[in-house]
Amino acid sequence: MPGLLTTASIMTCPHGGTVQAIPADSSVTAGGAPLVMASDTFLIAGCAFVIGVVPSPCLTVQWVQPATASTKSQNPTLTEASTGLCLAATMAAQGPVLILSTQPNVTGQ
Repeated sequence: MPGLLTTASIMTCPHGGTVQAIPADSSVTAGGAPLVMASDTFLIAGCAFVIGVVPSPCLTVQWVQPATASTKSQNPTLTEASTGLCLAATMAAQGPVLILSTQPNVTGQ
């Protein structure tokens, strides 16, 4: 089973920008860090694309496939198997979120 994503998980955009998860509720943790849900805020910093040219830099993440059987407060959690799209300011999809690491202690589907 894939590991659940937390605020300590390492994620990037396809162009090397760092994804930072900002959970609305940090009361449930795994491996000492708050779990994140598809409805939380995910900001991207350091995308290699330049503002003002096409393509534009990745700024946020929209999760299109969260966990199917794991929830927190009736909202789907995210796992290593989840699919998220990195979005520019225009909401244009720039590519998938790359999940590089997460905690291995708690898993979900």
